[in-house]
Amino acid sequence: MPRAQRWVWGLAAVAAVCCLGTILVFAPGYLSPDSLDQLRQARGQTPLTDWHPPVLSLVWRALIAVTGSFASMAVLQSVVLWAALWVLAWRVWELTASRAGSLAVLGLGAAPFVLTFVGVVWKDVHAAFALLATCAVAFTGLRLRDRRVRPAVRWGLLWLGVLFLAYAMLVRKNAFVAAIPVFVMLVLALWGAPGRRTWVTCTAALVAALVVPAVAISLFARPLQTKQGAQIMIDDLVHVLKVDELRSADVPPGLRDRLVAAAQECRRVGALSDAYWACYERPADGLRGDSDEITSLWLREMSGHVPHYLQYRLRLFASLLFETGYPYHPGVSRNDLGIEVAHPRLEDMLDTYVTGMTTDVRWLFRGWFWLAVALVLAIRPGKGTFSMPVRALGISSAAYILGYLPIMPATNFRYVYWPALACSLGLLLLWLGRHTAPPRPASPGATADRTLTARQPADTGGQ
Repeated sequence: MPRAQRWVWGLAAVAAVCCLGTILVFAPGYLSPDSLDQLRQARGQTPLTDWHPPVLSLVWRALIAVTGSFASMAVLQSVVLWAALWVLAWRVWELTASRAGSLAVLGLGAAPFVLTFVGVVWKDVHAAFALLATCAVAFTGLRLRDRRVRPAVRWGLLWLGVLFLAYAMLVRKNAFVAAIPVFVMLVLALWGAPGRRTWVTCTAALVAALVVPAVAISLFARPLQTKQGAQIMIDDLVHVLKVDELRSADVPPGLRDRLVAAAQECRRVGALSDAYWACYERPADGLRGDSDEITSLWLREMSGHVPHYLQYRLRLFASLLFETGYPYHPGVSRNDLGIEVAHPRLEDMLDTYVTGMTTDVRWLFRGWFWLAVALVLAIRPGKGTFSMPVRALGISSAAYILGYLPIMPATNFRYVYWPALACSLGLLLLWLGRHTAPPRPASPGATADRTLTARQPADTGGQ
């Protein structure tokens, strides 16, 4: 076996050991109240709802049906993470011949700001790992771009990538802004200089991969509509309007009383956001009965309170950047399902590792740091082999963080999880690409639209 091939399999062995260790530490999967709610839906114990995107519960339901264990979801998360990192490490090794660099790519999975949520069943984690898996597909395309490969292989990689992207957007709605730059990276990695027809076809594939399952879920799974979007509007109403303005609001008396009481309670307890859970007296039907009135009131009032609205949203966004909280979720939240952490001592070890690092290297868990890194990567991606992926990762991360400005419900680190993972990968690629040559520019008119079997521009990274 050639030495290069032995190194690739050595990387695979390291990734497998890390994956097994991660599965063991997080067994049977760390579960927050949100996770437990989605588990109950997956088991059919409560009706399927759209408060959280139902695709996660449906995937979980399928895994339980196949494996008989709810712990299979945490296993799947670990497998996707370490498989994606292994593919990335493999491709980095082929493009740079750097053993240290390929090992560093695998090492990202053990970084405290990544490892902290690997086994926590959250839509944020699913979206991040799906985007990372798309990056692994793109790097495979980048490596194959200078080879004579059958069109079927190229299009097969595209479909695999768009399926991961579609899942990321289905499981985390606001991942759309992060997915678009990754999609562009995928297409450019596969074709180098795609023509208009290729862009249209690839975009159509992404739309189909997104729309078809969304329609199928709506028609066949029929999740209960919860009007969850009104939750953000409640935050704006009770923090932007004065109590007297809420008392005179043109809404049904019951809703008006709830909004007034919520504004007063939020001020009393100092809750800057998440008013629906922290301060609001929730009716039996949740937001379904109030959502239309809340939306109408929000549209009327926010247009007349633009300065106060902007001040509130900027204040809340600043708290995400500079007071980022909840960097670690401790095991399994209290529940009536009899679920507990399988290995408490390993959970204590992980807790010590992550929370200790949040004290020693706090900036690694702050939104401002990853936003700054994202902007640097987007503006100065270098000129080597990885300049295009580095820029895409920077733009994706910056867009994801900035996209929380109008919708952020809290200041949790999980809202910065994908940027932390993407930017750390981008920084590593920027460093590794310093001494590699940039890809050759495509010849004029040499696009996939002319002939899909034509050889693509060579990627001249070192072997």
